[in-house]
Amino acid sequence: MRKELEGKTVAFLVANEGTEQVELTAPWEAVRDAGGTPRLLSLEPGTIQAFNHLDKGDTFEVDETVGAATTEAFDALVLPGGVANPDQLRVDDDAVSFVRRFVLSGKPVAVICHGPWTLVEADVVRDRTLTSWPSLATDITNAGGTWVDEEVTVCTDGPNPLISSRKPDDLDAFCATVVEVFAREGRAAA
Repeated sequence: MRKELEGKTVAFLVANEGTEQVELTAPWEAVRDAGGTPRLLSLEPGTIQAFNHLDKGDTFEVDETVGAATTEAFDALVLPGGVANPDQLRVDDDAVSFVRRFVLSGKPVAVICHGPWTLVEADVVRDRTLTSWPSLATDITNAGGTWVDEEVTVCTDGPNPLISSRKPDDLDAFCATVVEVFAREGRAAA
């Protein structure tokens, strides 16, 4: 079993309802299988309701609210997509502030699908290249970023490594890149 992320704790930030389940579970399993400790952050305590597109999926226990979380407690951050998930996160002051502080801390962040909406709201995409679900291209461009249509991107121009992918079909490449970059960044910081 791989242990590239042993000793690393990774925050997964989602709203209490609306995250695309596979965009949460696939990277979560990749982090866990690589020896890391995934932790679920949300806006409220209790459980989150995931979705399989528009249909309700499974529920997951929240480990900590984003309002109580500190960036120092985590080595990396994953922002799953789903349309409703980042739409709720980007109007929550605690979530936006956490994401902004995390990016500025220099620690790696991974985002998929509609997840970059939270990055746009946190004003951390300027002069960065990333990908997303195609409907976010204008939002990313208007926020000063460069949008590309690629399976996965790793942007190192800026305060932190930023990994991005477009959609669930890109999850294999996304998860492999998440483990690779999170492991490399962890060793460089150690």
